[in-house]
Amino acid sequence: MVTPRSGNPSAHVVRSLLQHRHELSVYSKYARYALPAEVTELDLEAGHLVLEAEYGGADMDHYISDGCLSFDIEALKVPEISEREVFTLSNVPVKVLKTDSTTYRLECQLPESVFVKESRGAVRIPFILGMQARVSVEVYLHELSIPGRLRNLSVGGCMVDIALADSIAISVEQIVPGVTLEFPNGESFFAEASVRHMRPFGNHGYAAVGLQFINLSATQTEALYHYVSEAEREAAYRSGVNDKVSSHSPLFIPGAKETKILQREEQERQKRAHQTPMQRGVKEVAHQLQVGLMYMKTRDFFPEETLYDCADTLLYLVGQDRKGFLYALTFLRDEPDWVRHAVQVAGQLADMLLLRDPHSPQVREAVLGALLHTMGKPLLVSQELPSLKVHMKPHQKEILKGHVGALRKKLQTLGWMPSPTCRDVFENSNERLDGSGYPAGRRGDQLSEVAKLASVLKAVNKLTHERNGIPPRSPLDAYRWVNDAAGAYDKTILVEYIQHYGLYPIGSLAKFSGGFLAWIMDIDAKGMPIKVNVVKNLSFKDTNIDYVLSAGDFSQIGKLEGVVNPADYGVRLIKA
Repeated sequence: MVTPRSGNPSAHVVRSLLQHRHELSVYSKYARYALPAEVTELDLEAGHLVLEAEYGGADMDHYISDGCLSFDIEALKVPEISEREVFTLSNVPVKVLKTDSTTYRLECQLPESVFVKESRGAVRIPFILGMQARVSVEVYLHELSIPGRLRNLSVGGCMVDIALADSIAISVEQIVPGVTLEFPNGESFFAEASVRHMRPFGNHGYAAVGLQFINLSATQTEALYHYVSEAEREAAYRSGVNDKVSSHSPLFIPGAKETKILQREEQERQKRAHQTPMQRGVKEVAHQLQVGLMYMKTRDFFPEETLYDCADTLLYLVGQDRKGFLYALTFLRDEPDWVRHAVQVAGQLADMLLLRDPHSPQVREAVLGALLHTMGKPLLVSQELPSLKVHMKPHQKEILKGHVGALRKKLQTLGWMPSPTCRDVFENSNERLDGSGYPAGRRGDQLSEVAKLASVLKAVNKLTHERNGIPPRSPLDAYRWVNDAAGAYDKTILVEYIQHYGLYPIGSLAKFSGGFLAWIMDIDAKGMPIKVNVVKNLSFKDTNIDYVLSAGDFSQIGKLEGVVNPADYGVRLIKA
């Protein structure tokens, strides 16, 4: 639907996003964090926008540059999380008024045009009001390509929206051998590019990457001018700023391939719409952990507040509903392996330490240490180790063994000193009682109780999840492996683990004799399932189901046969 042609065009685009569930974030290259803000006034005719932000820091000027403000509006279109759209406004003139000790009123004057004039004279076209184009960024030639969405385009470059998980492979100033833009009608544009900037984008696990096109041939330049012109026409039509543009650009009319992709994405979004607040809370920790990594890589500072917030959130969630929390940890299966492992181990560490002593003063620091432990792995991504997702060769596995050292070195560079408990957990979680662990080969008498606990949690977690092409073990097989590992792990802790989580842990996929598969949501004192989420009837393999059963109704699905590997049956949890 075309926006009314009267009034300020930028204001009308903002209003279209404010009608949905949305979040607004003020950002600046001089500020360490994006600042949440709310819209309190919007004048569609004059383009006057008033934001209100809470900021307890000493200097609000970090967010203001030459009297201007930059912000993202991220809208999640209903129902629930159906479709995500982002609009970025940069260098908007602003008047800042402090209304109390921590509250600021930001009076902004929105630009008269949705098109942005760049410093070199080129016009930047924002992809607004549903405009879409897909992007593939080839980070290492023939080795690693990252998918994304185009958020703006000019003859100088573009901004690409990628998953936070994929941002670990990209660094500012890096030359990427290829960027492919694919438009809805099937046409595409390819060029080399240089990474100019990168930052977290919105609040749902994405990053914005600014790319500058380089080494363009005359043919590429001509094609790029054409695509920018067509994008400008499409944005003008959708925003209603030009009466002469009366139809969509052919570039943005979906072809058969794009239509199929859109249908599949809509089905995936519908599945995601059923997440509980507990599941969303755990997902948010996973996303914030990746935001923290990005700040360490691109801003050269340790995001202490963000990472302690992650630890505090896990402690809060496990205190709210312990079993609901353990089930929610399952929903990290589609996160990057280093993130999934870190959050699941940190969550279980919080759970077991609180069960031992609800008032233990070391729990918070231990949980932070567990969250940090695997962060050295993405710091090692390079041409030699282009991805953590690949089936690794022996020399790549050896590189990865240096992840604790890589993290320690990075923290020293950033000038951050962990507490003794935090350091103990992230440095010693890979150590073993018999000295066969790494990086220091410490033995049992050199290891603290919390390090021994973390090593058992890590071992069981690794064994029960697929890694490097090795299928996961059942919980029982994992327990046997740890028990038989020739004195490497504390067997008293293993027994304690089994007592808490049982042979059928919450979050496992169980198979029942009636041919049904179900996620285990709750277990009784003996470790037997008493509540499950049934997701598949194997008599109808191509159909997914979704209903919850309590123990009294298990006769409908048969007797419990055991825990199975979700991948063997095509069962997966959808990433938000």
